[in-house]
Amino acid sequence: MGKQKLSPEERDHIAQLYAQGYGVRSIARQLNRSPSTISAELKAGLWYSRSPLNLSYTPVYVAIHAQRRRNERAKRSTKITKLSTNTKLRAYVEVKLHMGWSPEQIAGRLHIDYPSDLSMRIGHETIYRYIYAPEQAKERFWEYLPRKQKKRRKWNGRKVSRSHIPDRVSISKRSSTANDRKEFGHWEGDTVEGRRIDGDGIHTEVERMSRKLLASKVSRITAEETVRVQLQLFEEQPSIARKSTTLDNGKENAQHNKLRQRLNMETYFADPYSSWQRGTNENTNGLLRRYLPKHTSFVTLTQTELDDITEEINNRPRKILDFYTSNEIYLKQLSKVGVRIRMRT
Repeated sequence: MGKQKLSPEERDHIAQLYAQGYGVRSIARQLNRSPSTISAELKAGLWYSRSPLNLSYTPVYVAIHAQRRRNERAKRSTKITKLSTNTKLRAYVEVKLHMGWSPEQIAGRLHIDYPSDLSMRIGHETIYRYIYAPEQAKERFWEYLPRKQKKRRKWNGRKVSRSHIPDRVSISKRSSTANDRKEFGHWEGDTVEGRRIDGDGIHTEVERMSRKLLASKVSRITAEETVRVQLQLFEEQPSIARKSTTLDNGKENAQHNKLRQRLNMETYFADPYSSWQRGTNENTNGLLRRYLPKHTSFVTLTQTELDDITEEINNRPRKILDFYTSNEIYLKQLSKVGVRIRMRT
């Protein structure tokens, strides 16, 4: 028990015993192996031989065939050597990992950064294998992964509260072009809560087509503070880029009418307890939480630091955007109508 992989000699012995009619446990005892090892080997190495007399198919274990399959699997498992031998590709992958990019973002972005260099291609699963390979253990690349763990877990959004919102317009009234992301300038808003004892938070707005994130600190999660921050964020954007925003039913959104009055923006509200209707914002808040996990104090967080986090998120390739960045898509939409603005990179 606990031995290395089956040797070619052991596979020959299995073939002989199996042909003589020995069962799995009998073969396991003679080879001093686990019955599960023998069972798995037989399943992987069985061929079905057709009898010329009754035209039936008989299972036959062929040692040579089983060994060849073992060698092919071993060859496939060494694909991570592409990163070991291609120093340019390895350097690119490691730099992006240190920047906090996921393996999928790295793999997807390569065809944009190196469109004609086929040597700069790699699958995201290969990058994961490279990260967790024993030879890379001392590098601790897993610490740079978004969630810093091998198992992925489900992230749930903050639930909304039932409250009376004056002049509330249901999300069902939102136009089909906004729903289908065919029209630029429609946003989703929410407030990321800090520590309850501090009472502060971060208000976020995410444009539905480009997934561009805007974020600003709020000293208190109140209606007055929230709408003040919303006006500040949207006033900095061109009018073509601020058609509407969709919010939850929290009391902090009670003064949404000021967006209509001052910026001519439509405001819509998701159904109560339906955070999935603002999935773009919920997902982006999850990205923000990678930098600022729950129970993190925002008291010492400066707006400059928050801006740096926001720009890092906006300058990462996104699978949903064919691995372009949110800033690239946002600027592309503005350029279509002749608006030019400068962004941090």
